[in-house]
Amino acid sequence: QVQLVESGGGLVEPGGSLRLSCAASGFSVSRYAMRWHRQAPGKERELVATITNTGGNTNYADSVKGRFTISRDNAKNTVYLQMNSLKPEDTAVYYCNALSVFQNYWGQGTQVTVSS
Repeated sequence: QVQLVESGGGLVEPGGSLRLSCAASGFSVSRYAMRWHRQAPGKERELVATITNTGGNTNYADSVKGRFTISRDNAKNTVYLQMNSLKPEDTAVYYCNALSVFQNYWGQGTQVTVSS
């Protein structure tokens, strides 16, 4: 059974950090580009970060560049999103996504709330 399970979300104060994890099962993430998206209430889903299947290239939305880092551990079949200097506008549900030419898998999301 194919699954992506996100974890690591929660409530954090502005300026704080969180590390999200996305654990895959039923397939190997080494064959997929992996992406993190987020969706805030009343807003469209936004692509936040992308990493190629080898981890050699990453891309970020301008809104998170310099604060967020996407990484992957193919041996653990897991992808991460390190989020630093968090702002209230980073509050959203964060989704993990595995993408190839033939497949497009999504996790169920994890809530991140940045508030004092």
